[in-house]
Amino acid sequence: MKYKDWRVLPSGGFNPTNDKPPFIQSFDPSFLDITGPSATIRKIASNKLFNFANEAPVFVPDLNVVFFSNTGGGLLSDSGWFKSSTVSMVNMTEVDKALASATGDVNVKVQKIDFHDKVQMVNGATGPYKGDLLFVTSGPAKRPPTVVRVNPNPPYNETVLLDNFFGRQFNSLNDVQVLPGTDIIFFTDATYGFLAGWRPPPLMREQVYRFDPSTGDVRVVSDHNMHPNGIAFPPDGKIAYVTDTGSLSESPTFPATIYQYDVNPLTHTFENRRVFAYVDSGAPDGITIDSNGNVYAACGDGTHVWNPAGTLIGKFYVEDSTAQMIFTNSGLLILDGTALYLANIKARGMNLVTL
Repeated sequence: MKYKDWRVLPSGGFNPTNDKPPFIQSFDPSFLDITGPSATIRKIASNKLFNFANEAPVFVPDLNVVFFSNTGGGLLSDSGWFKSSTVSMVNMTEVDKALASATGDVNVKVQKIDFHDKVQMVNGATGPYKGDLLFVTSGPAKRPPTVVRVNPNPPYNETVLLDNFFGRQFNSLNDVQVLPGTDIIFFTDATYGFLAGWRPPPLMREQVYRFDPSTGDVRVVSDHNMHPNGIAFPPDGKIAYVTDTGSLSESPTFPATIYQYDVNPLTHTFENRRVFAYVDSGAPDGITIDSNGNVYAACGDGTHVWNPAGTLIGKFYVEDSTAQMIFTNSGLLILDGTALYLANIKARGMNLVTL
């Protein structure tokens, strides 16, 4: 390949066979242990004119539904200084029925949810957390970003757990997870809101925080990232993963990297940072872990999967930048802005329920 050819690579990612997306791409025989012998990936909802599915997916097993938001969806979304993003919900029972009655893609109903005014610009989620959805928000404007619990049932009552760091507003909270075996909350805070034009200039550096709701203790556990984004823990909670999307808002030579840390058993600070993976397409956004410790990240051409040793073993290729994914009882749900995809695979996600 000539220099001028590889200097400008296709934006759709690595597809040497020119297969039509979506498809499942395997780089290692062990990927079959994740997909199973008869895996499929199908589009289950779409709207080319509205970026409805970007961030904050959370699966509620008791209701068999997934909530998500469209924060950061650009011109086709609701994000802005004077408006909040939209939170929506898809019923996985309806998805299962639609897929069972068709051989190709389907387009199930996506229901818009009207949350209260305190829940603005939802960007990260996990749960259920003591029966509630656990969200982090990004603003907008001069409203403080928050860590907030929301009842998953109407009228969706909310409880704000945290909205400042000793009097200073956070920049724009991005993602959230609970340390396995505890009820302690970890979240990332970056400057994406300011860079996108819906938050004022930042007051603090971009960091990862630990918050213990039982005591009110909030502390910084990592300040090593340029733009900390997704966060995840494996089942034993001994290590942490944080994605860094510096290359998307700055120079392409900046991080497009998943970092791995040891979690200090006493202080829960993140220590001994090392590169877990550098992605080959776009930058890693949302991140999740399956029950066997394999790592999934939303990247520039779909969702990538690494084994615990950091080997890229496969992709769920959609030829577009994805932002998040979540395991459900029906498979892996992938958020692609104007579309939702469901990968019917053998792997199962961690139990994210906090009692």
